[in-house]
Amino acid sequence: MDLEAIRQDFPMLQAKRDRRPVVYLDNACQTLRPAKVIEVMDRYYQETSACGGRSMHRLANEVASQCEAARETVARFLNASRKEEIVFTRNTTEGINLVANSLPLGKGDVVLIGDKEHNSNLLPWQMLAKRRGIEIRIARSRDDNTFDLDRFSSYLDDRVKLVALGLCSNLDGVAIPAAEIIRKARANGSLVLLDAAQAAPHQRLDVKALDVDFLSFSGHKVLGPSGTGVLYGKYRHLEEMQPFMVGGGTVSSSSYDGCEFLPPPEKFEAGLADYAGIIGLGAAIDYLEKIGFKNIQRQDLLLNSHLTAGLEGLKRFRILGPADPEKRGGILSLAVEGIDPHRIALMLDQMADVMVRSGQHCVHSWFNAHGLPGSLRASVYFYNTVEETGIFLDALRKIDRVL
Repeated sequence: MDLEAIRQDFPMLQAKRDRRPVVYLDNACQTLRPAKVIEVMDRYYQETSACGGRSMHRLANEVASQCEAARETVARFLNASRKEEIVFTRNTTEGINLVANSLPLGKGDVVLIGDKEHNSNLLPWQMLAKRRGIEIRIARSRDDNTFDLDRFSSYLDDRVKLVALGLCSNLDGVAIPAAEIIRKARANGSLVLLDAAQAAPHQRLDVKALDVDFLSFSGHKVLGPSGTGVLYGKYRHLEEMQPFMVGGGTVSSSSYDGCEFLPPPEKFEAGLADYAGIIGLGAAIDYLEKIGFKNIQRQDLLLNSHLTAGLEGLKRFRILGPADPEKRGGILSLAVEGIDPHRIALMLDQMADVMVRSGQHCVHSWFNAHGLPGSLRASVYFYNTVEETGIFLDALRKIDRVL
């Protein structure tokens, strides 16, 4: 990669405060956007700001065409069988909630999840447990936070109707063995939903090769606009499911007594779409594919290796997850002895313009179960540099000495 040229594509990386550049190491929360994404969104508002698919005029037709082109881009990105398997959502959370509320899960049915799930893949099932009487089973990780396939297998029985797992943890960057999990679930007769919010920016996703039933990810983690996301679903499932949010755009006709729903994906896309966001998401995926996942993974490992090695001598900082950076993707999550992680994050910002995340990262359940108040999380992406990891580590050492 020509890293310097790539960094020029991102306006945020050119920003400075007190003549110091921003060191953005909060990519697991949200990635930065290349200028191309911003430009195509601006073009919608400036040149074609109309309702796609509703009006018959030229502007509306152009918007509809651009949005369908974005749907085709996402379908190619995931290797879906057809573009109609792509439902546009606001984020991963909405995609998971759509599945939770549209599948016919009822009393006695079991949903099997992991112990490090983001709230977005925990709370919807807790709500179903209260409303419909489903049961939630938790597959615990090994002591080093890696996935325990044998323990997972022991939870499978004929009551497990759905396996819902995060493909990559935003807590520690650890990925699960998805192919083996899906094979076991398929043999058990269970459907599988993958939360790919943290995986989509860093690895090639092939829904056909995985044979996964549902997969959800967010635009804001793949260089795209906030408030955009995708739910992939096998078409036969989407056909059978009933939408849980309905309104304009979901029906072909209605009367005072009922309605006729459109086929997927339209029946799940209620209300006026975020046209600019959808077009921007398509541009973001185009950009991401040009960078290439081999380059992204190579840079992830390089940077996380520098971060990990640089912790030597910082005794009060403990890595959550495996010690090997190759097993943690682009994430370094640190439990800090005797210091509030929020305090360190603020000091990093004030002292060195280093942006990281602190707290429980929407995985409150895991932190509470382990008696930890939170962690300090640095997360890298392909546009970050070794020099930036050095700035972070130097500032962390100064803070360690001060505190």
